[in-house]
Amino acid sequence: MTQDGTVLAFCEGRVGSQEDFGNIDVVLKRSVDGGRTWGPLQVVGANGTDLAGNPAPVVLDTGRILLVHIRNAAAATENAIRRGQVSAADGRRVWVRHSDDDGLTWSAPREITKQTKRPTWRWYATTPGHAVQLSGGRVVVPANHSLPPTGTDNGTEGKYNGGHCLLSDDRGQNWRIGYVDDNTNGYINVNETTAAELPDGRVYFNTRNDSPAPGTRADAHSHDGGQTLAKPFRPQSCLTGPVVEASVLQLLAPDLLLYSGPADPGFRAQMSIRKSYDGGTTWHPAHTVDGLPAGYSDLARLDEDTVGLLYETGDFSAYETITFRRVPLHWLD
Repeated sequence: MTQDGTVLAFCEGRVGSQEDFGNIDVVLKRSVDGGRTWGPLQVVGANGTDLAGNPAPVVLDTGRILLVHIRNAAAATENAIRRGQVSAADGRRVWVRHSDDDGLTWSAPREITKQTKRPTWRWYATTPGHAVQLSGGRVVVPANHSLPPTGTDNGTEGKYNGGHCLLSDDRGQNWRIGYVDDNTNGYINVNETTAAELPDGRVYFNTRNDSPAPGTRADAHSHDGGQTLAKPFRPQSCLTGPVVEASVLQLLAPDLLLYSGPADPGFRAQMSIRKSYDGGTTWHPAHTVDGLPAGYSDLARLDEDTVGLLYETGDFSAYETITFRRVPLHWLD
């Protein structure tokens, strides 16, 4: 939700197939009535016939919309990057662009790879989901990477995954790497991560856990704005569900931390919103949105009475369509 009240919904526009690789653009739809109706599809990040994806947008205190995303280097295929057949410098790269007119037009992309990626990292992805700007002005973008050797050949689900975040203290002009949690013992395999600033100033990180070790979710807290973690990621047993991306959102009035994700323990299905009263230490069942197949999701505050939920769903598969739901806060009581 922008300062002017426009809802912006970002996703990957996968041109040739539903696969995670190939010709992919970052696309956007805008709504000026709180998500009830939507304008036409806009391409806001393209990379020819190569991949541009994992959009991580955030609305800054200046009103500017900042968008961080990744792009494959030309001719660098996903499998080659994952298997280490392409050098880290020629693999995934990180870019930033912005909009000063509520998402109608966008600046040219600017590469920030050297500031935000270590030379040994192969696979690289910004969260999918929204980034956050902290109350002190710092921008935090959760991200993940893989280390050589890169684990299994079929994706990022390998022993050598790691998590980190990107930090900017000047509203996106300059960037650096914050915490790094490589979990090389394989106990918690940090992958797609989401973040929220708690009322006491701590940053809460919640991540998809691809390790066979307990549970499919893990979380951590930072006391210094994402620069370091108070403790490494640990299993979060209160959140049951399949291995999948999820979203967290801190509400200030009421003081409530929300989590969205599929609740079925074995399948990507049953999109739900859960709540925490203690900064993510414990979680309580809240509201089941529907019982259909469901995948990735993202949360946003729409107004004092409503949150917005954007998520993948369908009648027979979690990947048939993307749906936006307005969820009244009283449903969560």
